Amino acid sequence: MARKPKWVVEKEQARKAAGTETVWLFGLHAVRDALMNPKREKLRLVVTLNAQTKLAEAIGEAGITPEVVDPRKFNVPLDPNSVHQGAALEVKPLNWGGLAENCIGAEVPRVILLDRVTDPHNVGAILRSAEVLGASAVIGTRHHSAPETGALAKTASGALERQPYLRMRNLADTIAELQRMGFLVLGLDGEAEDTIETALAGRQQEPVALVLGAEGPGLREKTKQVVDKLVKIDAAGGFGSLNVSNAAAIALYASLQR
Repeated sequence: MARKPKWVVEKEQARKAAGTETVWLFGLHAVRDALMNPKREKLRLVVTLNAQTKLAEAIGEAGITPEVVDPRKFNVPLDPNSVHQGAALEVKPLNWGGLAENCIGAEVPRVILLDRVTDPHNVGAILRSAEVLGASAVIGTRHHSAPETGALAKTASGALERQPYLRMRNLADTIAELQRMGFLVLGLDGEAEDTIETALAGRQQEPVALVLGAEGPGLREKTKQVVDKLVKIDAAGGFGSLNVSNAAAIALYASLQR
């Protein structure tokens, strides 16, 4: 029998690993929202007696039997600095599906794309802003972007359970697909000549995708080449001075102004 090519073996291994991947969510808010999410596959709930009381309604809704432990014996695989508040839930990552089913259909479609934004706290904050401001999806890449983690979920303050967070194979291909779907793709760059407002003058009702890069390096050159236009945030004067999660919120808000 012929041996499989190395790339085929690696792809099969990655698929198998993804199938067994689990995430530990922690903190009362993140755990409560995950318990209340019927789309979330829940595996194991560990709580203190106090946390069990506070989460009683959500636990009943989820139909899961918790493991009640002494606060001094909260032996769950979390970072020692994690503020778990006596609650941790092991879950499977959410599967939101593909681009079309998430990005088409909104009255004024808005999408945020992240170019190598790896900090889970930044991505969590972006998810929270995206939910509040009505974005259809937040999109990162399978590699070089923040995966679902307890820290991301806690920062998102429940938004991870409700706001589509897609991780695509290739950002340039994703941008091209959005363009074929009719999206105007704008890349945030502090040195751009046009502002978001001027680029969208008279076009606010069109589907818009906003691409943001990591703090410091910003957008990669390849990303700059494939977006429709580079823009800056007018009020900030310079994109480089903004935290990426703040920039995402301001850019999304600006794109919706008529």
